[in-house]
Amino acid sequence: MFTKAILRKPGRSLVKGLRSSDLGTPDHSLALRQHASYVEALWQCGLETIVLEADEDYPDSVFIEDVALLTPCCAVITRPGAESRRGEIYEMKKVLGEHYEQIYEIEKPGTIEAGDIMMVGKHFFIGISERTNIEGARQMISFLESNGMAGSTIDLEKVLHLKTGVAYLENNNLLACSEFLKRKEFSSFNIIDVDPAESYAANCIWVNDNVLVPSGYPITRQRIKDAGYKTIEVDVSEFRKLDGGLSCLSLRF
Repeated sequence: MFTKAILRKPGRSLVKGLRSSDLGTPDHSLALRQHASYVEALWQCGLETIVLEADEDYPDSVFIEDVALLTPCCAVITRPGAESRRGEIYEMKKVLGEHYEQIYEIEKPGTIEAGDIMMVGKHFFIGISERTNIEGARQMISFLESNGMAGSTIDLEKVLHLKTGVAYLENNNLLACSEFLKRKEFSSFNIIDVDPAESYAANCIWVNDNVLVPSGYPITRQRIKDAGYKTIEVDVSEFRKLDGGLSCLSLRF
């Protein structure tokens, strides 16, 4: 169960964030309202929220998940594969120092973004992507193993981050789409299939027996409900324009 979440408000510089989509330019005012609704959803799940002010120097810093991995035993500061985001880690070190005694840090030439890391109990699946390399994964697995946990890698074919296409919903249930439906690494899970027309909805988050689901994807939401979960819809349309999703917007621990 989670008790806290760290988030960062979107800055006006959000419009300059990295993106591969052609969904248009984010509306900052709407992004602020959507972010506030996201915070409220986490409150509904019983979390204390620590909301950091916007950092205009880093347009993508609202996607706070990428710069750290938080586990029950330790925290790991990442080294983002996107060079423009590497400065985001410095304030994160100070923030996490208030919550963790054991903090590690990925060093070059390793790169890793926590959007590529999915926690399943004490095991962490790490996607090898344009943002996360083998050396970054190796260092991360070493830190995990030194604290009684484990990790393994999985090569990505199409998606930006591992959690773009797959989400662990606890109870051995895995929400998955596209390239992840038949992967041998996930063969032991109960797969909840995401309709191809709703692939964006594969990025959901389990929070204390609730599942936060992006709004506008009724097929996926119903399949999650049919699996026995309570769902909370959150509109994240402005963050989608920057290739971001629900998991990207918070560090839950």
